[in-house]
Amino acid sequence: MTKRILTGAVALLTSTALAGTAVAQVSEIGAGEGALSIVAWAGYVENGETDKAFDWVTGFQEKTGCMVSVKTANTSDEMVALMNEGGFDLVTASGDASLRMIAGKRVQPINTDLIPSWSKVDDRLKEAPWHTVDGVHYGVPYMWGPNVLMYSTEVFPEAPTSWDVVFKEMDLPDGATNAGRVQAYDGPIHIADAANYLMAHSPDLGITDPYELTQAQYDAALDLLRGQRKLVSRYWHDAFIQIDDFKNEGMVASGSWPFQVNLLEADGVKVASTIPEEGATGWADTTMLHAEAEHPNCAYMWMEHTLSSNLQSDLSVWFGAVPSVPEACTDGSGMQTAEGCTANGLDDFDKIKFWKTPVAKCSSQEECVPYYRWVSDYIGVIGGR
Repeated sequence: MTKRILTGAVALLTSTALAGTAVAQVSEIGAGEGALSIVAWAGYVENGETDKAFDWVTGFQEKTGCMVSVKTANTSDEMVALMNEGGFDLVTASGDASLRMIAGKRVQPINTDLIPSWSKVDDRLKEAPWHTVDGVHYGVPYMWGPNVLMYSTEVFPEAPTSWDVVFKEMDLPDGATNAGRVQAYDGPIHIADAANYLMAHSPDLGITDPYELTQAQYDAALDLLRGQRKLVSRYWHDAFIQIDDFKNEGMVASGSWPFQVNLLEADGVKVASTIPEEGATGWADTTMLHAEAEHPNCAYMWMEHTLSSNLQSDLSVWFGAVPSVPEACTDGSGMQTAEGCTANGLDDFDKIKFWKTPVAKCSSQEECVPYYRWVSDYIGVIGGR
């Protein structure tokens, strides 16, 4: 973890009035600049190279002349660091990164009047607090969904009902233990997964929000993660490395994204996913425009493009996510169906504890452990301290 990531994490969060009188820099869209640079999660900006059936870049380039380049980021901290460095136009940021970039003035307000499809966005997302501050929008909703428990169906004939399988040593149905056969996410936000587990199993701690933890609650979460450290074979942050591990390294359970589950299933690997009884954390990702974007016209064209029903529909199938445009589930413009959106969590919005950046001045407690502590302490946990 680099020093600049820590700096990005700390830059935050002492004030709720982050936006102030900020207004969008772009008042009209001109001719495309011929290029567009995007920082994105793996699988989010597909050009047909992985699978010819999934390509929402080529047509955009042909229509606009904006040639798209993509830098894949594996964690929210990496996204923040890349946006701090600059040289990118857009980022598909999750809720644990977006407010940091707003506070650090790394992204600019969005003029939603220049995005005709804004009216189609799910009403639950339009004013979402991870991209809207003081009524100012700093991005366009993209995709959302839960962090699932991925498991081997060869080892588990039935879906595990609890996150126990990755947090506590136990005998598995195949007669062996889970020690050395599970993975955990390589990011400080994984502390929230531990807190979510403790909400159900240690109610005396009084946790009501896994991102807003008192010192005692936070210490309990770290203790759980230190125990998990003895079980974990690898802390994953690269989706494709996790895919390889489930193919070749005997992994049997891990927190994951639907993206990995879908690719493994398509490749014939015997895995499945579930949301256990404790519920799950999740992500709601937003396309955000860099404060010093070199290609703002192409960026606005892309943000409108991302809200097209066929892109939203196909990406929802590809990643196993829920579209930010609900009609993409039902209008037949792409591969997704109403049943598929339901399976991906469309009706579970209120059950998912969406990623957000932990702050000291929190709403549910008098004082909470801020994110910079999560960063440094999680490094200690995965390093065995």
